[in-house]
Amino acid sequence: VYSSLFFWVYAPMQIVVGLLLDRWGARRFVVPAIALCAGGIALTGIAPNLAVAAIARVMTGFGASFAFVGALYVVNHWFAPQRFAMLSGLVNAVGMLGTAVGVVWLTALTHHIGWRPAFLTIGAFGAVLFLLALMFYRDAPSAGDTDTHPNPLGPLKQIVKSPQVWLLSLVSALIYMPINVYGGLWGNEELVADHALSAVASETAVSMVFWGMALGSVLWGAVSDALGHRKWIIFAGSVAGMLAWGWVIFGGSGNMLALSAALFLGGMFCGAQMLTYAMAKEGQDQSTVGTVTAFVNMIGIGAALVFQPLVGWLLDLSGNDHAVALSTVPICLGLSALAILALKEPDQPHLRKARR
Repeated sequence: VYSSLFFWVYAPMQIVVGLLLDRWGARRFVVPAIALCAGGIALTGIAPNLAVAAIARVMTGFGASFAFVGALYVVNHWFAPQRFAMLSGLVNAVGMLGTAVGVVWLTALTHHIGWRPAFLTIGAFGAVLFLLALMFYRDAPSAGDTDTHPNPLGPLKQIVKSPQVWLLSLVSALIYMPINVYGGLWGNEELVADHALSAVASETAVSMVFWGMALGSVLWGAVSDALGHRKWIIFAGSVAGMLAWGWVIFGGSGNMLALSAALFLGGMFCGAQMLTYAMAKEGQDQSTVGTVTAFVNMIGIGAALVFQPLVGWLLDLSGNDHAVALSTVPICLGLSALAILALKEPDQPHLRKARR
């Protein structure tokens, strides 16, 4: 319950974050959000009881809720639109590398100095980041819009009426499902139980998911911007990812290198998920970029709160058969490939030249 507090705050906050960014720009919210997140991490390090630790977890969730959507908002307003897919992929890649490296680094740091000093150290790094953002970050001239939507809920009303946004949000959630479910929770257990890997070997293999996702986020963004297409890259990534994850779950191999390579490829193909944000924002007004990216992100994070316990329920139901429970991974990727076929790729002027 304590761990899930972060996600229960983070997911619903996405809509609030998107509306705030579209209305007033990023600086006045993202900068204090960094301080709140750093403060929550530091408070965890000194928490005398679970109640205070829960408050710290909520603080971290509130602060972090501005991170991803805020970064995409900044990319959209500071850089040319034909670079959005690649740069948003770079944002995601930094997050994935933080996950891949951070877990190992945090484990080593905790081992050497203890978990409380480790959290205080991370909080101190967050404080430095806050000071840097306070001194150097400025909003783009085009950031914030109080004229197009006099009603603060105007962007949200426009977005929820769009079947395209709903379907893109579903596709995004389905492609990201393996990262959250296998990479984030059940992968280590599956590799130990079904492939006889050691705990250390399984953790190393699972980390390849995040390295692959980091590469794929940038790679498919760059390819998409160069070709001027999003839809068919997402389709191909879903199909190829389904094959890679299917081999891992049903292949029965006990070779760590082969499994690591397949998990790297699975994460890389799932990197096509980042293109759903580009497709979503390209089908809407410029004044709704924060809200539409936040909406897509909210559905993706909210889906994890369903998929992770679903796999646990299937494990119980199947007598701890990991292949049966985790068959949901390739199934979700197959469904995402089918769903993306129903979408029409928005015709954007900045992509026409690349298409020609």
